Amino acid sequence: MEDLVCHCFGYTAKDIEQDLAEHGRSTLIERIHATLKAGASQCATRHPKGR
Repeated sequence: MEDLVCHCFGYTAKDIEQDLAEHGRSTLIERIHATLKAGASQCATRHPKGR
């Protein structure tokens, strides 16, 4: 199993690299940023270090 880059969404570095290759930009990172901006992040509960 690959290490997660984003625990909230379960994204690995490979997921982000593939998304970037497919779309020419990372739509996954855009989704993460939109969720953070909306205040809907679950980082505090899902990230092992609570961040």
